[in-house]
Order: sequence, then C-alpha cells, then structure tokens
Amino acid sequence: MTQENRGRRFLLLLGVLSLGGGLGWTGAQPSPPSPLTIPARPVTSTPADTLRDPIFPGLGQAGLDVRHYDVALTVERPGTPELRGAVTLTLASTRALPEVRLDFLGPAVTAVRWNGRAAPFRVDAAAQKLVVTPPAPLLPGHEAHLSVEYRGRPGVILDPGFGAAPVELGWQSVPAAGGRAGANFALSEPHGTHTFLPCNDHPSDKATFTTRITVPQGYVAAASGVEGPVGEGNGTRTFVFTQAEPIPTYVLGLFVDRFERVTAPPVPVGVNGAPVARRDYFPVSTPPNVRAVYTRTGEALRVLSDWFGPYPFGAYGTAVVTPRLPALETATLSTIPVTSGERTSVHELAHQWFGNAVSPATWADVWLNEGFATYSELIWTEAQGEDGGAVVTRWYDTLVRAGTRPLVATREEQLFDRSAYQRGALALQALRVAVGDGAFRAFLRAYTARFSGGTVSTAEFLAFARAQTGERGEAALRLWVESPGLPPLPVVARASVSPRL
Repeated sequence: MTQENRGRRFLLLLGVLSLGGGLGWTGAQPSPPSPLTIPARPVTSTPADTLRDPIFPGLGQAGLDVRHYDVALTVERPGTPELRGAVTLTLASTRALPEVRLDFLGPAVTAVRWNGRAAPFRVDAAAQKLVVTPPAPLLPGHEAHLSVEYRGRPGVILDPGFGAAPVELGWQSVPAAGGRAGANFALSEPHGTHTFLPCNDHPSDKATFTTRITVPQGYVAAASGVEGPVGEGNGTRTFVFTQAEPIPTYVLGLFVDRFERVTAPPVPVGVNGAPVARRDYFPVSTPPNVRAVYTRTGEALRVLSDWFGPYPFGAYGTAVVTPRLPALETATLSTIPVTSGERTSVHELAHQWFGNAVSPATWADVWLNEGFATYSELIWTEAQGEDGGAVVTRWYDTLVRAGTRPLVATREEQLFDRSAYQRGALALQALRVAVGDGAFRAFLRAYTARFSGGTVSTAEFLAFARAQTGERGEAALRLWVESPGLPPLPVVARASVSPRL
C-alpha cells in the first residue's frame, strides 16, 4: 500500500452496519433472511485460541491451516453493500482442533456444512469469530471441507487514518451517480477481509483461491488470479479466477464495475521465463491520460524482475477505482485510484514480490513489505537515468523532520508510518552501500527465492542477510532496524580523482 493520504492507522470496530448506513449508500433495503442457526456448544475464548499477533492479538486460530478458499459471490446490485456469498474452505491443522474459529464480521450466516453435512455453529460478535463444531476434532494429517453460506451487508471496520472521512475496510460500495455506474471492490489491508468472507485473516496463513463473481449483464468482475471462461445465463455473467499461488487474505482482489478490460502482450519474466499475462481494468469513462500510466507496466516488470528475481504469479495488471483512497497491492491485480501516477504503479507492482509472495510473519514485520516497495521507486528512478541519490536524500530529510523509530512496529499507528516506508527503504540502501551493487542484487534475488510462497520475520530476515552478505551486511541492516535514533545517511563513497598532469 502506498503512503499517500495515510494518517495514523487505528481501527475502530463499529459492528454490523445499521440499515441504510453503508459507505455511500442511502435508502432502506429489505432485511436479509433470518439465519439458519444450529446451536453450537458454548465456547470460552482465550488468547491461546488465536495467533496472538503482536499488533492484532485476536486474529486467526492457532493450529488452523486454511489451504484453499473456493469463493462464490453474487452482486445483484453493484454499488450497494449487499452481497450473497458461499465459500468452501479446505482445512488442515497442526494440532487437534475440536472447534474451528474463523475470523468473521460479515453478513448473516444461513448455513454451515462440514464435509457436506450440516454442522453446529455460532457467531461470536465480540470476538469477531464464526465458531464451528465438527463431528470430530480436526487432526493433523487430515483435511476437511468447511462450507459457509451467508447473505446481507458486510460488517464494518473503520479506518479513520484517511483524513476527515473514515473509510470502511473490506467490501467497498461506490453508488451510481452522475451517469456513472455503481461499483464494488475490496480494500482490506490489514484485516478487512473478514468483514465479508469467513477466513483465517492473518498473513501467516496463506492460501490459494478460486473466486467466482456473478454480476448483472453489462458488468465485468475481476479478481486475483488467472481468468477462466465467463459463464452466461438468466441476465447474469459469472467470472472465474484461479489464484494458484498462496497469498495472504488481505491481498485478495475483488472488483465489480462497468469495466473495459485492456490486454497487453505477455511479459516473459515469470519463473523460468514463463510469460506473465497482462491485463488492466478501466471504468469505461477513464480518460486517456490515466490509461497512459499503465502502458509502461511491461517495462516496469522487466526492471524489477531483473533486481528481485522472476515475477511470482501468472498474471499482472491494475484495476482502476474512482474513490480517492490509497492504492493497495491486491494480488496479480493492484487496486489503484484514478488519481494515482507512475510511482504508485511501480510501488504496488513491487508488492507482488514483497507482501504477496514473501509475506510478513506478523503485522509487526510489515516494514518488510513497505520498505522494499518504497525502495523499488529508487530502482525505477535509476532505470530511467535519473538521480537516485536525490531520492535517498529526500527520504532521509523526511525522517529528520518527522522523527523515526526502530522498524519493528509495536502499535497499530506505526504500521504504515514514515518509518515503515522511508526508513525501511533506507535500511536497504545501507545494505547496498555496505556490500556493493552486485552483492546487493544477488541478496535480493536470493531472498525472494528463499521465502517466496511463505512468510518471514524481521529476525529471519536479519539472519538470512548475515548468511548471504556476512557480518558487514547484517550490521548495516541491524543499525537501521534497531537503532532508536536516525542512523547516518548511507552514501556511496566516491573514488578520488587524480589531478590532470
């Protein structure tokens, strides 16, 4: 996510939307059907039930491993918050689980099935959990399929860090206005996905996805992954996407609009030179100057893959949205506001490596996402023949004015502050200065190769740096990771020039 328009991020849970209270939505709507509730045994929540993330301790379930989400969403009236959903989760575990506790603050649950049979469940609103009791504990070495059906309005988590008007995380609704069609999309970082999808909503539990979105004729839906055939019937269209590589839940991309889908030639920068499919989605009214920003995406893919290693997914592109919100690195299809420019586009592309393929072990480690993505802006600047040193100096001057902190976050408001972005990028510049361009490039490629598809903590990152670049490289990084104050500006030593004889 870019830092544009971001203030302090502290999340306020407001519960489920009252009737007519959705983002940009007015007018009463029929209530969702009463949920079919099969009583579950009472559950006592303890901190041990969760993943105990240092920033969001209530997220996830310890021992639960969601391997795949098969998601079907129906959007009958784009631009409104209402939706119908059905998801089947393929589950495994690392310990015996007598109950499954999914993060969920979404619409009313109408049915739950365990391996095809109705299962007891209850919604624990205070803990934001959907609690399901299987007929027998889920044991290590076994898989199960948990299906959940739901309908109505998503839950609400507000992020007031966008300025004067707090914004909902999760399912976004853009009402029709001024001749423009209604639209919907997901904007979930850090933990908004569970407002509309029952999930293990933590970056440490990555999964693959199959996503089906059914919309009225005339609309186009898009999602993370590679697109399959489009189904037609009864005045609707169903778009299917397969995300074959595991991703965190917060980067699941979902979009509904009267889009124009624009394809470009594939770029051979995938694993072993595999072609990466290129497609962008623009609302039909998007002006040419906005579209022009994305004509250089193929070039950016080549530049960044030269530094970071093969692009980790089968497709890449951008879905342009109209609200003035920060961009988000939704997997394979970045969410970028219509007002954004080339720097934002490059930043979100870099997140496909750093955040989506190599994911933070906890939210305290999010600087590993943002520092690398910010550093990509320097790489792109240098690739255009421009002065990279000026970029580094601007980052440093920003921190001198704004203050700084050690890079591992300890509070919510630190997740997306200037230190996470600029200080994180300067830590990488310090490593580059310490070891030289060749060793630095080799380190970046080795790092993505080692951790792609998984997660990494700051401690693991430092240990890997020591193994790859030696004590000198690790020391340069550790100073920027841990020092309470601002370390000296990392600058490249210039060789002296002998006087002309």
